[in-house]
Amino acid sequence: MIRFVLRFLGLLALALGFIFLVYDGTKSIADQTVYISSVESTWSNIHQSSLTSLQPEVERRAGAWAWEGLVKPYFLDQPVSLVLAVIGAILILLGRKKKPLIGYARD
Repeated sequence: MIRFVLRFLGLLALALGFIFLVYDGTKSIADQTVYISSVESTWSNIHQSSLTSLQPEVERRAGAWAWEGLVKPYFLDQPVSLVLAVIGAILILLGRKKKPLIGYARD
């Protein structure tokens, strides 16, 4: 059951990543400039207060270096389509079915 949920959430994240990729592509074609939406801008558009409350929480739990050195450059400044695709791929890999053992008995 947990594997099914992981695969479902992974597929959902991949689909959302593809949707954001198409959104960025159509916006780039319409504006005739390259447009890539970051996780920070998308999160800010969806729910601003949770994004602003994340920074003090990360700094309190892990230190100020974690926000400026890890979260901001490696998560919030990345394209949202890429982040969702990576999260989706990881969830699908975690939820994959076990390969059957050929020639060995399972005890």
